[in-house]
Amino acid sequence: MSGYHLAELNVGRLVAPTDDPRVAEFMTNLDRINGLGKRMPGFVWMMEGSGEPGTGNTENAIGDDPQHVANLTVWETVEQLETFVWGTLHKQFYERRAEWFEVLGKMHFVMWWVPEGHQPTLSEALDRLEHLKALGDSDQAFGWSHLKEASQWRAGRCAPLAAE
Repeated sequence: MSGYHLAELNVGRLVAPTDDPRVAEFMTNLDRINGLGKRMPGFVWMMEGSGEPGTGNTENAIGDDPQHVANLTVWETVEQLETFVWGTLHKQFYERRAEWFEVLGKMHFVMWWVPEGHQPTLSEALDRLEHLKALGDSDQAFGWSHLKEASQWRAGRCAPLAAE
């Protein structure tokens, strides 16, 4: 979409506090995976935490729950985001998400188009997620199935229980 970039929000709730051994492998690899994403063609922007090693974006907790964390990024195109998610080391960690994250039992991922140069806030992103939950896919908020150009997600998507 000319003049626009793709924003995505993914939220999750860790099974334990960030300093707990049960999530240590995930926490240890956050900087590695985030760094990989930042070096990918098409990466535009990522919501950052304090920059402390091994914390990633986990300081951007949702509400008063430090285990309920968010990842918010912006990409030039759908295809470039898909390549990062499904075609890199990120996929191996994504496939193991049940080791580190609770199954939320509700939609926890949303995408939407933003004007080039716009860096969405967590509040804006959470509003888009609520819009998707309330009204389903629309031009305001959508999942992978809404995007005709998306293809890799079909093979790597969440099991139905984790995505609903």
